[in-house]
Amino acid sequence: MLGLLSLVIAYLLGAIPFGYLLVKFTSGEDVRESGSGNIGATNVLRTTGRAAGIATLALDIAKGFLAVWLAAKLTDNSPWWTSLAALAVMAGHAFPVFLNFKGGKAMASFIGAFLYLTPLPLIAVLLVFLITAAVTRFISAASILAAATFPFGVWMILHPPTPVLLAAFLAGAFIVHRHRANWERLRAGTEPAFSWKTEEAHDSHMRGRR
Repeated sequence: MLGLLSLVIAYLLGAIPFGYLLVKFTSGEDVRESGSGNIGATNVLRTTGRAAGIATLALDIAKGFLAVWLAAKLTDNSPWWTSLAALAVMAGHAFPVFLNFKGGKAMASFIGAFLYLTPLPLIAVLLVFLITAAVTRFISAASILAAATFPFGVWMILHPPTPVLLAAFLAGAFIVHRHRANWERLRAGTEPAFSWKTEEAHDSHMRGRR
C-alpha cells in the first residue's frame, strides 16, 4: 500500500508545473503561448528571463529528487518502488493532471530522480550534456545524447538491480522520445541555439546590429 502511495505522490509532485506557475506569477503570461510552448526551464529562460529559468530548473530537479527520496523512505528503499517513482515523477511532469496532461519533456525531473537513484552515472552523463551543449549550443542535442547514453552508463558503472536498470533504459528512451520534434528541427537546421538572453532581448540585439 505504501508503495502505491509513493507512486501517487511521485506523479503529483511531477505534475506541479513550476515553469508555468513562475511565469504566471511574475509576468501574468502563459508560457505555453510563448516560444516553443514548453513549460520547462529552457523555454522559461528564453521567454521570461534568466532568474525564472534557473528557478524552474532548480524546482523541477528538486521535485524529481524528492519523489524518489520519499519513495525510498516509504518503502524501505525498495529498488522496485524507487525505480517506479522515478518514472512516475517524470510522467507527472510530461503529462500533468493540472494542465490537461500537456506538460514538458521531463529532463529536469529525470535529473532529480536519478540523482537520488543512480548519482554517479547521472553525474557522468551530465558531463556529456554540458560538453555537448557547450560545443553545439543546442540544449536539445545535449539532452538527447545524455539520455541515450545514460542507461549504458548505469549498467557499466553500477551493475544495479534489474528494476533500476530497467528504469534507466525506460527513462532514457522516454527523454529521447519527448525530444523527437527537436530532433526533426535539428536535422532541418531550424532548431534555435541556446542563449542566456530572452527572445525579446535577442531580437532587439539583432535589430541593433542591422
